[in-house]
Amino acid sequence: MAQLSGDPVQSAQISGEPITGTQITGTQLLAWRREQLALGGSRADLDWLLDLGGGLRWQAQQQLHLDPHRRLMLQRSLDDLAKLWRRHRSTAEPLQYLLGACPWRDLALEVAPGVLIPRQETELLVELALALVGAGEPGCWADLGTGSGCVAAALAQAWPKSQGFAVDRSCEALAMARRNLKAAASVKLLEGSWWQPLQPWWGHLALVVSNPPYIPTTVWQQLDPGVRDHEPAMALDGGPDGLDALRAIAAGADHALAPGGWLVLEHHHDQSAAVVALLEASGLEHVRAHQDLEGIWRFASGRRPLAGEPSP
Repeated sequence: MAQLSGDPVQSAQISGEPITGTQITGTQLLAWRREQLALGGSRADLDWLLDLGGGLRWQAQQQLHLDPHRRLMLQRSLDDLAKLWRRHRSTAEPLQYLLGACPWRDLALEVAPGVLIPRQETELLVELALALVGAGEPGCWADLGTGSGCVAAALAQAWPKSQGFAVDRSCEALAMARRNLKAAASVKLLEGSWWQPLQPWWGHLALVVSNPPYIPTTVWQQLDPGVRDHEPAMALDGGPDGLDALRAIAAGADHALAPGGWLVLEHHHDQSAAVVALLEASGLEHVRAHQDLEGIWRFASGRRPLAGEPSP
């Protein structure tokens, strides 16, 4: 919260940008909020628009109910925010695309059509990777199907001295990942499908993570229009049973991972047993299923046996 001369003003600022826009009172904003919700949509989405689009953090929004006479400085005018809300309501375009941004973990990521919007549950993919590696840094690691580069950016932040690889077959995704990874000099971007671009490093990868497309085609076709019609099918549709990409990744793990190297995968809520079986069939050991924050079996991990150890 910043203070200007005169009456207290709740200022809004995102990512170090200068504070510009419209000064209003909390009473005006609350009235505007009621008008927008009357058009439809969820309170959570509108709060998110005010947060990321207007620069008014959620906590400050809640304080308005206690002190509606507080003056505010928004980064966008209420008219501009209303236009974004109406467009979101009429076209189902994700607000993240309309604003070109998506906060994730402690990162401020760019997103745009053609690139999957990072999900909150994928934050746990990073936590699992960090826990499996433990203290120190891996020699080199890779993120298969990097998309926006969110997972690679988080791992590069945790392991600045390790060589990382961010792989994707989408040129659009790699262009976005390059912008989100501009501060991560240790990460090399590679274009191609799954393990293939990493062939020069096969046998040396201490950790590989992936959030591949895993939604069965028939399920993808029935998704909310905001997801199905606007986010890239390439990043969501996993084939008839959702396991096409997961099969390809599991099949190459025993050759590409370093001895003792870990593979960590995100998958659909009902695929845990199938993915565990794929990892076991590929020759990995210490295969485990992991839950997300809601108790759903959302992840699986396995390790390539150390040199001299028999495959399980």
